[in-house]
Amino acid sequence: MKTGTLFGVGTGPGAPDLITLRAARLIEGAAVIAYPTLAGADSFARSIVADLIPEGAIEIVMDVPMSVERAPAQAAYDTGAAQIAEALEAGQDVICLCEGDPFFYGSFMYLFARLRERFTIEIVPGVTSVTACAAAAATPLVARNERLTVLPGPLPEAELRARIEGAESVVIMKVGRHLPKIRQVITDLGLLDHATYVERATLDAQVVAPLAQAPDKAPYFSMILLTKGADPWL
Repeated sequence: MKTGTLFGVGTGPGAPDLITLRAARLIEGAAVIAYPTLAGADSFARSIVADLIPEGAIEIVMDVPMSVERAPAQAAYDTGAAQIAEALEAGQDVICLCEGDPFFYGSFMYLFARLRERFTIEIVPGVTSVTACAAAAATPLVARNERLTVLPGPLPEAELRARIEGAESVVIMKVGRHLPKIRQVITDLGLLDHATYVERATLDAQVVAPLAQAPDKAPYFSMILLTKGADPWL
């Protein structure tokens, strides 16, 4: 029996009308849908495309525990990969949903690593949170020969400082509880007036503000855009 194909499908940053036509077509025709959840909460990726999922589709839910330790999450992906493999071996295609883009800080990468040597896998790219936040803030990120540096918020303070100092345009992701640390680093570097805070881009609860006016607490889905100097695209 011919095995099925695994599709890693990016669902974009949150707005349902920002998924691609290809992603919509695959989801509408899916017999098996897979997606991760975080500690038993509803799946954000699924909520974005809920209206497209056909009635009767089999849903493989991978519940990933919230833990600093990597082992519990790895075990959850092991279990999810085994369930997906079972469907693929039975000849069924599996549509795996991933917020944003599957290969840009995407959870799908953990499944890809486990299954790529056994099955055919196709990637359907999605709109990333970086481009969504830049659009929401009306902030061009790079032009001509400029470099864009993407940093995760959980980095140690000293490393954040060093990397921001040596960068031209910076995107800081996974802000959340790290906002006070990040804001202090940017303030110490004299760049506070160059920084924009964005949370929940493309959603009804979207917030865009100068970093100096950002709230004291930030959700996981928040980002800081930092552009230095004059507008290079003028």
